[in-house]
Amino acid sequence: MYTFDSRVRYSEIDHTGNMTLPALINYFQDCSTFQSEDIGLGTEVLKAKKKAWILSYWQIVIERLPALGERITAGTFATEFKGLYGNRNFVLDDARGNRLAYANSVWVFMDMEKGRPARPEPEDVLPYGSEPALEMEYEDRKIRLPENLEEKPSFPVRKYHIDTNEHVNNCQYVQMAMDYLPENFKIHQMRAEYKQQARLNDVICPARAVDENKTTVLLNDQKGEPYAVVEFK
Repeated sequence: MYTFDSRVRYSEIDHTGNMTLPALINYFQDCSTFQSEDIGLGTEVLKAKKKAWILSYWQIVIERLPALGERITAGTFATEFKGLYGNRNFVLDDARGNRLAYANSVWVFMDMEKGRPARPEPEDVLPYGSEPALEMEYEDRKIRLPENLEEKPSFPVRKYHIDTNEHVNNCQYVQMAMDYLPENFKIHQMRAEYKQQARLNDVICPARAVDENKTTVLLNDQKGEPYAVVEFK
């Protein structure tokens, strides 16, 4: 497992004094990015090859969000590479080794020049190795779309939504979706399915469905096709 240590910053907490879900996602994302950089497969290396690992699916389970100043360790490891896809687990632990959060993720290897998936070469995956997957309750990567959807006002993609791949970063979709959570909704699990890439000046058309213990948010294009589907429990 690849790990890095940190401490919860003021910029990473909300009004409760605890880390936000987007901050947690960024720790996971940073952890996998640091690993790629350290093994010689970082963003600039892939950019030169016109390739990138693009996130297709998140399942994040939260046991407890750490508070301001807590010392934490983020960890990640690949569990499987198969065809066009790679699976990766993540963990966040406190200073005593207690598990705060954990996640499963699915990534697709993309040819950024052609705009379609590409089969990675052995040198693209072997340096990561693989480890047995976490013992967790794995849900299906396809999120069932609810019927009782309520449309919300649309908005454009802004510059601050865009990452080095020139599209909306995966965490930004979750941040967008969180704006439609009911008051005082406590997140235990978040799943996100990414279906297409939104770019600068595209228009996001949100729709929301609220059930007893679940809120599902669709972030659609102007044709009603989802860029991302985000489910909170």
